[in-house]
Amino acid sequence: MHNRKPKILEPGLSTMVMNAERFIQDAIAEIRREVKGRAIIGLSGGVDSSVCAMLAYRALGERLVPVYVDSGLMRQFESDRIEHLFKDIGLVRVNAHDRFLEALKGVTDPEEKRKIVGETFIRVFEEEARKIGGDCLIQGTIYPDRIESEGGIKSHHNVGGLPSRMEFKCLVEPLRDLYKDEVREVARALDLPQEISERMPYPGPGLSVRIAGEVTKEKLDVVRKANAIVEEEVMKFCPWQAFAAILGKATGVKGDNRVYGWVVAVRSVSSRDAMTADVMELPWDVLRRISSRITGEIPTVARVVYDLTPKPPGTIEFE
Repeated sequence: MHNRKPKILEPGLSTMVMNAERFIQDAIAEIRREVKGRAIIGLSGGVDSSVCAMLAYRALGERLVPVYVDSGLMRQFESDRIEHLFKDIGLVRVNAHDRFLEALKGVTDPEEKRKIVGETFIRVFEEEARKIGGDCLIQGTIYPDRIESEGGIKSHHNVGGLPSRMEFKCLVEPLRDLYKDEVREVARALDLPQEISERMPYPGPGLSVRIAGEVTKEKLDVVRKANAIVEEEVMKFCPWQAFAAILGKATGVKGDNRVYGWVVAVRSVSSRDAMTADVMELPWDVLRRISSRITGEIPTVARVVYDLTPKPPGTIEFE
């Protein structure tokens, strides 16, 4: 596993705040130096892209266009919430549900999924950039994204998943040397709401990497509902990440009838920077309730399992 680089934010609250403020000043200066005209920023609503968007907005003002691509791969009610949170900085929401689903049709390999999602995002950003005459893309890429992509562990959609040819003249990544806990410190220094600064990480390819195998509308509907149940039941334990994933199908029994339904895996981990992660020892009654709710509220699910694998050897997400 890659060694952790020296932290930008040193221990001690006053030092953290001071260094976060210095980072903010340096990042704004970098963005102004790199972007000469108008720019697009990919805003997903996660802490990384949100911090990046606020830095870029401070640096560029109306020369920045934040674009939220509604891929159809997001969590339940996510898109409306993000649109509401960022309406004051001119967020543009692009509905691309059918486009992503069509691009992923028949694809089962996880790396290919990530690259398809990454390229589709870029093509949408290019189209939006043409509308405003922008030639620069700003992204919230952080250090673990680079390490996992460059180390061959998995291609993050915003690093290894980027297409080799893009229309943008420049790609600016102000958070590229930060870990997630450092990004959260910057978010607090920027006075972002707690629901953003303390948000659980969410994969760029969204629910597509919480589905083993081909992504279909049916699977997305199932995993989206299951994911919402897991988050609702587990959030009080403050996980680093907690979610549901579809693994495949298996035989079950419902109402004295045999069913051949989906197998949903539940995963809940603790971590500091996502480079390593430990499985959370959730109370048995919580696990039983999660299982009962998922199989009861989603008719096509036959069984629920709990993933006990730490990172390493597993990764946090399934694909």
